[in-house]
Amino acid sequence: MKKVTVYDTTLRDGAQGEGINFSLPAKVRIARSLDEFGIDYIEGGFAASNPKDMAFFEEMRPVKLKHAKLAAFGSTRRAKFKAEDDPGLAAILQTGAPVATLFGKSWLLHVEKVLHTTADENLRMIADSVRYLKAKGLEVIYDAEHFFDGYLDNPEYAMQTLEAAAEAGADALVPCDTNGGRLTSEIVTIMAEVAKRFPKAVLGIHTHNDAELAVANTLAAVEAGASMVQGTMNGYGERTGNANLCSIIPGLALKLGRELSCGPHLSRLRSLSLLLDEIADQRPPKSRPYVGESAFAHKAGMHVDAVSKVSQSFEHVDPALVGNERRILMSELSGASNVRLKTGEMGLDFQKDAPAVKDILKKLEHLEKSGYAFESADASFKLLVQKVLKKHVPFFELEGFSVVVQKDDAESKATTVATIKINVKG
Repeated sequence: MKKVTVYDTTLRDGAQGEGINFSLPAKVRIARSLDEFGIDYIEGGFAASNPKDMAFFEEMRPVKLKHAKLAAFGSTRRAKFKAEDDPGLAAILQTGAPVATLFGKSWLLHVEKVLHTTADENLRMIADSVRYLKAKGLEVIYDAEHFFDGYLDNPEYAMQTLEAAAEAGADALVPCDTNGGRLTSEIVTIMAEVAKRFPKAVLGIHTHNDAELAVANTLAAVEAGASMVQGTMNGYGERTGNANLCSIIPGLALKLGRELSCGPHLSRLRSLSLLLDEIADQRPPKSRPYVGESAFAHKAGMHVDAVSKVSQSFEHVDPALVGNERRILMSELSGASNVRLKTGEMGLDFQKDAPAVKDILKKLEHLEKSGYAFESADASFKLLVQKVLKKHVPFFELEGFSVVVQKDDAESKATTVATIKINVKG
């Protein structure tokens, strides 16, 4: 197995996602959690970007991480500065982080139209910046921004930007699909060319999800020669997000058989994903692969029957491997297997052809037809079962209720008062 290092940029690239905002204490907590999970690199922020990022690095100075290396992010020197005078590079050094992640331009469109400099000067900017930070004793990861778009525009120049970083001593070269629009076939072809050009280099991959291919492109890049993956937890990030490490990590470990430092902690992946959503105040989508609540939820009767006999018939991995669990959903689509497995969770054991199973299904179908929904209401289903089996003991009797909505005048707010009258054990 070839080892793959995992580089997390949740605290920087992930924080650029709409609705994502991490406080300083939250950033520290996330960093500690990622470290405990076994992430190799944690990018703490853009050194020259804002005071909060610099405060994070200051806060992390006395913190001893168990495994991860802290990385400070920044750009290559500006065209009008020498490396030793560039404020961005100075900010990286100020963080005290042992790793510097530098991004530079690979696409002539950006070199000429955005930076307003020349192709040759851009190459010098890359080389000078890497060489300067290496001389200061830092590990330097070079992120080749817009590399794949740049390669398709001018392949030789894109390669020259990587050569500039490599010859200056960069420890890793990371081609980036910054716009997130490249197809998987393009990533594979171009990464193979990069691996051929730099056979001894540590190669990484950084992708965005604008074409919903970030995870696929990352895994394909690893197969083509990359040994470092960059991404964010839960795929947080600008526009449609970054490559989702919660899908990449199990893909590498369980599908490609790659060795990962976080591999031994894979069963904690779902809890880590939920923690990040809680801190970021995000509602976790149920349909997330691997870690979502519905990732291993089965509803159709035929599916439930099959998975109860052979789990791999409808589950591509064991849910427990990523800290998830199988869920059986109840609805009008359910069959006898759904009922038997669900009631089994309640401690009831029915034979497949038991009359009670048919009665429960019949009642379920009738109620669903009337507008009830049971697939996310386990307690309601349990009550239904108890009523069908005539074992239900009512908790209360409804006497009546009234609802009054009142607005006293045009200026006042409307108020609503509901009164419910019940009888509990007399």
